[in-house]
Amino acid sequence: MFRINRKIDYSIRVMLCLAKRPIGSRIPTNTVQEEMLIPRPFLQRLIANLSNANLLLTYPGPNGGIELARSPLNINLRQIWEATEGPFTISECVKSLGECPLDPSCPMRNHWIQLQDIIANELENITLEILAREANSIISQKNHRPLKI
Repeated sequence: MFRINRKIDYSIRVMLCLAKRPIGSRIPTNTVQEEMLIPRPFLQRLIANLSNANLLLTYPGPNGGIELARSPLNINLRQIWEATEGPFTISECVKSLGECPLDPSCPMRNHWIQLQDIIANELENITLEILAREANSIISQKNHRPLKI
């Protein structure tokens, strides 16, 4: 089954938590954990992966925390996915010729490649800036709803 796993979901949550704040904001990991409902052991591994991919900056110590390594406009969902899970691939046969025992007569390979390209393009087009704007808009709408009498 093709699905977004928990690691990817949590990684996006970490990055979104930071993207909703002003650029350059550094926040403690406890804040991310509480706000985004991510188990602590999971969070530490995700932060390490995102930091190794140069998506996050980490600061140790009592005044430490994490912040985005660059503008939310320059970070997309594919980068987060690949920092978490490695190269985006929907099927083994897409990686290279010869992976499939039916190759070269398999009718699905070209369709898998086409689907992968479509999904990859969509992941690249969804930036943290877009997600943060949408999240902040939803929060704003919730806070400004008229009271029902």
